[in-house]
Amino acid sequence: RNGTQKFVTNLRSTNAFLEKELKHPPNRKQYVAPHPVACTKFSGPLPPNGILFNNKTAIICDHRDSSLQAISLVKNMYETLHMKVIYMNAHEHDVSAAYVSHISHLTSFALSLAVLEKEKDEKRILDLASGGFASTVRLAKSSAEMWVPVFDQNSKYVLEVLDTYINKLQLFKNAIQKKDHQQLTQLIHESNKIQKIL
Repeated sequence: RNGTQKFVTNLRSTNAFLEKELKHPPNRKQYVAPHPVACTKFSGPLPPNGILFNNKTAIICDHRDSSLQAISLVKNMYETLHMKVIYMNAHEHDVSAAYVSHISHLTSFALSLAVLEKEKDEKRILDLASGGFASTVRLAKSSAEMWVPVFDQNSKYVLEVLDTYINKLQLFKNAIQKKDHQQLTQLIHESNKIQKIL
């Protein structure tokens, strides 16, 4: 609330879905559609270390559809939490979120299921689990109550990224089956390029 003005915002991981539902409402200017990118495997509003938002990014979607006062208020809120604010189109945001966030959770859930199915003896899993495995399945501790709606609301783009991901897995599978060390090396070297971005 800002004086007599009332503004509405949220903490959604997807925004295009809600934008479609709110097509041309009379008070659209008073609504701001953000996504604070501050993920944790823990459920609930408070992270264990108390610094969930520090140095993270807050994305505000379709900011031109909101009033300057509403944007300013929400922007100041995130900057107070020491977040960097950027602006995106809601659909572009949801595509990017599917590729860099939603697929990470899906693959973590799937890997956990695969390991649990194969390794019935829990002690063996713990004995063999290294830092790499632990970091890969960390997201599998995430809440179904949160992620089922995300996968549902962003299903168009989640399915798109799943097709791409399955295609890349198939490339690795084919190279391993054919003992094509050159292809495997090339795939790994290509994947290493992500480090320059991160």
